[in-house]
Order: sequence, then structure tokens, then C-alpha cells
Amino acid sequence: MGLTDNVKLIPLLGDAQVFRRIRAAFEDVTPPVAAYLVAVAIATVATAVALPIAGVGVGTPAAVAALALVAAVSEWRGRIALKGNRFTVSVSLFPSIFAAVLFGPLAGMVVFGASALVLRLPVVGRFAYVCNRGLIGAAAGGTAALVSGVMSGGPGEIVAASSAAALAAEAVDACFTCLTYSLRRIGRWTDAARDLVPVIATSVPFYSPVVAVLVLAYRDVSPWTLPLFFAPALAAQRWFLLYQEQRRLASDLRDVNAQLKSANLSFAKGLIATLDARDWYTAGHSAAVAVYAFDIAERMGLPRETCEIAELCGLVHDIGKIGLAPGLLEKPGALTLDERKEMQRHSEIGEMILRKVDTYTDIAPVVRHHHERIDGQGYPDGIAGEEIPLLARIIAVADAYNAMTSNRPYRDAMPSRVARLRLAQAVETQFDTAVVAAFEAILAGADEEYRVGRGDRFQEVTGHTTTLEDLHPLAASA
Repeated sequence: MGLTDNVKLIPLLGDAQVFRRIRAAFEDVTPPVAAYLVAVAIATVATAVALPIAGVGVGTPAAVAALALVAAVSEWRGRIALKGNRFTVSVSLFPSIFAAVLFGPLAGMVVFGASALVLRLPVVGRFAYVCNRGLIGAAAGGTAALVSGVMSGGPGEIVAASSAAALAAEAVDACFTCLTYSLRRIGRWTDAARDLVPVIATSVPFYSPVVAVLVLAYRDVSPWTLPLFFAPALAAQRWFLLYQEQRRLASDLRDVNAQLKSANLSFAKGLIATLDARDWYTAGHSAAVAVYAFDIAERMGLPRETCEIAELCGLVHDIGKIGLAPGLLEKPGALTLDERKEMQRHSEIGEMILRKVDTYTDIAPVVRHHHERIDGQGYPDGIAGEEIPLLARIIAVADAYNAMTSNRPYRDAMPSRVARLRLAQAVETQFDTAVVAAFEAILAGADEEYRVGRGDRFQEVTGHTTTLEDLHPLAASA
């Protein structure tokens, strides 16, 4: 006969499910967690007994009961999730700290503990929270009492006591959270601390003055001012917490965007590495065009984000060559007319490839049109002037210059001064005048290594140091 069969013989409440629910509530309580629960329970009971013995009272029972009710309702209706629901922050902290500062540590224990009674948690979790909150209230009230004991009174004393109580409450609460986080093996306690410290740093300066105003109004004006102030104070705290969470979400969004940008660049580098491995004569060409495109866009005063897009466009502008017929890129001599037409398809192929990648759809038109001409005699669409996207006009200049200053199977590299003269001669026919002028200003002040597309910066773009000799032993002599 098993344990379940034995339970069925016990007529308590006429329902064996009661025992099953109780047993289920304790199933995930590991020995370390059990030891923790026992320790906080003993500490809570000892503190609750010691305070009255030491002459510490609960204050005004009716006011404390009202604050406990407000704290419980605030806890029930006003929790705000932080860090993707890993942590939640409650607006019950206002009445709880208020009680601790105004009436002392025993009242703080009552109000803090009452706020945990309404939590939607299993029995074990709720028990732990009540004990934790009770000790937090005692720490907040005790800290406020110590500060008040060493100060002469007046508004300064209340502000200092409120600040100390809020800091103590947040710090002790964070310690309990980190310990529970670790004991339940949710993660490392340092992870929880890293998430909670910013909340503490921004919350304490917010709570302290508001609690101080409430205490001063209660003491110096009338206890009946409390209902007038508490509703706005709770609303203000809720909006403050929502604002903090909004800031966190904005920060997370920036991080995600940075990761996405890094992933996009890694994807582009992978594609270009594939192209470089196939077209060994033009290995490194895409990296050079990317660097030149970024610098031209920057020189023209475009926003930083646009400059980075120009760099990415330069990196992938020739990606369509991957889809060309075998042997066409590797052909050592000049191309026939049909082969040239086939080669010109690489800009359209590149656009088709990039349009299939969601994060590259804005770049695809630039890749399609980087061989268009200002006079409309380019390809694939024969558009002219301002119809050509600005970034495509920038890529066209950077692409042509690096092609002229690089070795090709059918000719040697031109000197930089000759390539720059060719660019100047082709303004308003092939190239945009403003783009050429910006690039000329850059090249005029650059060293020879930059002018020929070599150096660490060009290698950093693709993340490798591939040379023609690495890809083909005969490249240097070809």
C-alpha cells in the first residue's frame, strides 16, 4: 500500500487532495531553502518578541492598521515587472517606509509584513515573503530611529531618517532577493545584484523627500492629511517605476540594435570572404570600397548612421558576383561582349540576394544601382542624376577608384594621381561632382598606403588579412 492509499484513509476535511496540495507546495523546497526559511522565521519571531520587551510600541494602532491595508492593496494592484518579469517592484514601499519612520520598527514590521500577505504565491513563497518583509520593516524602522536619535529634530531629521529608512529597506530587500535567487538556483546572486542596484540608486532619492513630506504633514499639520497625500504619492511612485522600466527597455533596445548591427556586419563579412576566395584578383576590393564609402559619406556631412550604412553597402556591393557563371570571374583575359553583359548582371543578382534578408532590404537598391551613371548611360536601369540613390553614387566613385588602383588580369594598377584625374574627368557624366570633390579632398591629405587601399584599417573591415599571395600563389606574378 503506497503513501497515496494511506492518505485516502484519513478523513480530514473528507478530501485527500488537501494533503496532495500541501505536499506539492513543499516539493521544490531543497535543504538549503528549508534552512533559509527556518532561519528567517526564527529571526522574524525573535525580532517581533524582542521589540515589545525593549519598550518599542506599535504606535497608533488605527493608523498602523490603515497603513497595513493600504500596503496590502498597493501590493495586490501595483506590482511592476522589471527585467523581463525576473523581478517585480511594488508600490507598497511608500506606506511601509512611512510607517517605519513615523511609528518605529514594530509598526514597520506589521505594515511591511501585511503587504506580503496578498502575494499570489504558493504557501512557502508567501511565508518567506512575510518573514522577509517583517525583517525589512524592522531594519527600516530601526535605522530611522537611530538617525532620529542622533539628530536635534526638525525637518532635517525627518528627511535624514526617511532617506536612511528607504536605503535600509531597499538594501536589505536586495540582499534577501540575491540570496533567494542563488538558493533557488535561478542564477548567480551577482546577476540579481547587478539588476537591483540601479533600482535602489534611483528609488531612494525619489522615496525619501516624499516620505519626509508625508511624515511632517502627519506630525505637524494633522493625521487627516494622510488620505489627501497618499493617493497622489502612490500614483507618483507607480509612474516613477514605469518610467524606470521604460528607460531600461530603451537601454535593452539599444543593446539589441547593437547586437543586430554586429550580426549584420558578421553576415556581410562571411559573404565577402566567400567572394574573395573565388575572385582572388579582387580580394580585398570590397573592404577598400567600404572604407572609402564611409569616409566619403562622413566628409559630405552625412549622419553617422548613414556613414555606417555606406560602409556596409561598400562591403556587399559586389556580392552578386557569387551568382555568376563558373569561370567568368576567374578568366585571365579581357571579356567578350556576351561575357561583359553577363558580368553586368551582378548588380541585379546582388539586389535579389540582399532583398531576401530582412535587415538588408534598404541596402539592396544601393547595390542594384552602384553602376548607374549621372548621364543615364549606366546599368541595369539607365537612371540618371538624382534618381540614383546618394549612397549608390558614393559607392560608384569608391568602386571605380579602387578598381583603377588595383591590379587586374588585363592591366596593371594605375597610380593614384592618374585614377584621381580620371575621376575628375568623368564628373557630371559618370560620377556625381560632390562625391568626387569629397573623395579628392580625402585623398589629397592621405598617405600612399591609404590611397592604394592597404593598411590595418582596410583589414579590420573584413576581419582578415587575406592577400593575393594567400589566395593564389601565382597572383603576384600574374
